[in-house]
Amino acid sequence: MTRDNASSDKPDAEELKKRLTPEQFHVTQENGTEMAFHNAYWNNKSPGIYVDIVSGKPLFSSRDKFDSGTGWPSFTRALDPANVALHRDNSHFMTRVEVRSTHSDSHLGHLFDDGPAPTGQRYCMNSASLRFIAREDLVKEGYGEYLKLFE
Repeated sequence: MTRDNASSDKPDAEELKKRLTPEQFHVTQENGTEMAFHNAYWNNKSPGIYVDIVSGKPLFSSRDKFDSGTGWPSFTRALDPANVALHRDNSHFMTRVEVRSTHSDSHLGHLFDDGPAPTGQRYCMNSASLRFIAREDLVKEGYGEYLKLFE
């Protein structure tokens, strides 16, 4: 799905079940968590951006990605903060900050205050909630304005 085809209206559950894998549906719609070190992007080092698997909205850049040692893709900041929403999460007998997509209301992961400089933050995301757009495919996929990040 290119960004031009993305909609800020969230499709219904039946449509999402057709479009997403069972794991993508579980993570994004049922607040699930994928296995550490057994997901698509934890060790991806290619330049590009990560978009919301449901809405196609840009979320993170590989320029802000770092190896947190956790087995999930981790970022120091959001590419466009308007595309992520932060919520208090008291599940699993702990208090955390949940990260959700503002356009699809999909669960993306959690935000922690143990990241590297310059932000000190670690956006710990589920690969199943993301789609990676490689630098060389940005224009073709409708994300050409982000090419300047990699010049």
